[in-house]
Amino acid sequence: MIAVVLSLAAAIAFSLSAMLIAGLQGRVGPFQLGRWQMGLAFLMTAAASVVLGGWRGVTGDQFWLLAASSASGIMLASTTYFAAIYAVGPRITAVLFSLAAPFGLILGYFFLGEVVNGLQGAGIALILGGIVMAVMIADPGDRPTRPLWQGVVLGVITSLGQAGGSLLARPAMADGVEPFTAMAIRSGLGFGFYVALMVLPFAHAAQLPDLKGMRAIGGSAFLGIFLGMSLMMAALAVGNVGIVATLTSTTPVLILPLIWIVTGKAPALPGWIGAGLAVLGTGLISLGT
Repeated sequence: MIAVVLSLAAAIAFSLSAMLIAGLQGRVGPFQLGRWQMGLAFLMTAAASVVLGGWRGVTGDQFWLLAASSASGIMLASTTYFAAIYAVGPRITAVLFSLAAPFGLILGYFFLGEVVNGLQGAGIALILGGIVMAVMIADPGDRPTRPLWQGVVLGVITSLGQAGGSLLARPAMADGVEPFTAMAIRSGLGFGFYVALMVLPFAHAAQLPDLKGMRAIGGSAFLGIFLGMSLMMAALAVGNVGIVATLTSTTPVLILPLIWIVTGKAPALPGWIGAGLAVLGTGLISLGT
């Protein structure tokens, strides 16, 4: 039950962060965004880790698992995630991000021997069905800037990278690594990666973001990484990779009311039916835990 609550809280934080990132399209490049976001997130999570004393409990094996998790879930997945939002918008990207759930189940089954009981399986099916129903509707907030297939490719890579990052982090988190410390390691290495990319012409930014852009980047770092990713790490410490991946993939449903607020137009009825199916599925997962 704790893993369910933590995963859903992470999904809410991811939704809010995605809306902030979408507003940066055309003003801040994906590599520049990654560099600033990871740098700010590292400062936040490292400060929390120092206060909580989490650094003292990390072993060498745990560090390398989290480093591998950073390579998959931060260096790869975050880059393609930013690019996907810029290409096809936050709602479609959120649909594609939901693929992390089945990817997480498959990877968890093959590499960790995790199983899902019948009730949890039914809940996962309802959630995925609800996500599809909630997002496969036209929405005025979608303003693709690139062909849809490019966004699909970026989204699939993001989901696979995110699922791989969760899989690699799971043993370290189950072994007792403090969540903020785990994210400080992951975001710190991610920041180093984005800084190193500055030697490449396509990843170098000529100017700093303006004040409005920095506020959005700071907000996305706080919501998406300091809060959202740390909550997901805490969920992985006590929950199944597949279940956590599924619940954090409810972002497409949760983002609907945010689109309503931003655009002033309510999503169509299928979107709300999908949200109801997701809630029912969450209830089944809770009962089966």
